[in-house]
Amino acid sequence: QVQLVESGGGLVQAGGSLRLSCAASGRTFNSYTMGWFRQAPGKEREFVAAISWSGGNIYYADSVKGRFTISRDNAKNTVYLQMNSLKPEDTAVYSCAARASAVYIEYGVPERYAYWGQGTQVTVSS
Repeated sequence: QVQLVESGGGLVQAGGSLRLSCAASGRTFNSYTMGWFRQAPGKEREFVAAISWSGGNIYYADSVKGRFTISRDNAKNTVYLQMNSLKPEDTAVYSCAARASAVYIEYGVPERYAYWGQGTQVTVSS
């Protein structure tokens, strides 16, 4: 079992930055693929970024490529999402997710992730 707790959300002006953290419990964190997803009101959950257990393979949604950076610290059981140049359309609840399968297998499909955090709200004002 893996439990995930996100933090770092908040209100920021367009062009600003935020760093989200996702702290995981469990001794097998360093073997899990980790992902970030977001969901805006009235919209479906959307893939943001994913990272392999080693950090050596990373994938981003086109909408955030070049602005967001996913990383992980296995010693701290934590995955991060650095978000720069934020836009109003980035406003959403951001959730981290974990799974045991390799990152390259349907990394953008929420149903492929077994564990989810409760989410943290990110609001970008124009």
